[in-house]
Formats: sequence, structure tokens, C-alpha cells
Amino acid sequence: MKLLFDQNLSPRLPAMLSQEFPGSAHIRSFGMATAPDPAVWTFAAAGGFTVVSKDSDFAQRALLLSHPPKVLWLRIGNCPTADIALLMVKHRPAIVAFLADPALALLALA
Repeated sequence: MKLLFDQNLSPRLPAMLSQEFPGSAHIRSFGMATAPDPAVWTFAAAGGFTVVSKDSDFAQRALLLSHPPKVLWLRIGNCPTADIALLMVKHRPAIVAFLADPALALLALA
């Protein structure tokens, strides 16, 4: 259940969600804070990560290229990091089902 949090999300999220989503990381952990989307995409695919982002570019990429990597698109506006963590915990069953389904490339949460 390795999630890779994009630069538009707090680097605190992997630690906040370590119980629910072990093995997750932020792209800053890999020195990729300013990496372009194609580089993040390639890195995530090679590392077995699912990209978590608010960026619609990753959602479009998932629809066009399928997976890997899968994309978890957070369709929420600006909000506290704690609210994002709560959203992900609330939708954990849907996220687990999404990650287990080999046919799905994109899950949008709001």
C-alpha cells in the first residue's frame, strides 16, 4: 500500500497515515520536490507506488496511459493537512479495493 504524495500535499502526510498506509512517502523524501510530472510518474511506476495528488494532470495521465502507477486524485480545495488525512482514513476501504483491482487506474476522492 505504498502511496507517493505529490509536491502539492504536505510532507507530513506519510507519517500521519503510517498506520493506515504503511510504506508511503512524500516525493521530497527522494529529492524530487521540483521534479516534473513525467519524472514523478516514472519514479512511482518503478517503485511500486500509487501517486496521491490534487493535480488533475496526474488524473489525466492515468486515464490516457492507464497504470502503473495508479493515481489517487484528491478533489478537494485548500484545507488543513489533518482534513486530508481524515478524508483518506474515511475512504480507506475504497482505497484498498481500488489498489487491489487490476483494471482500475484512477480513484477520485472528494
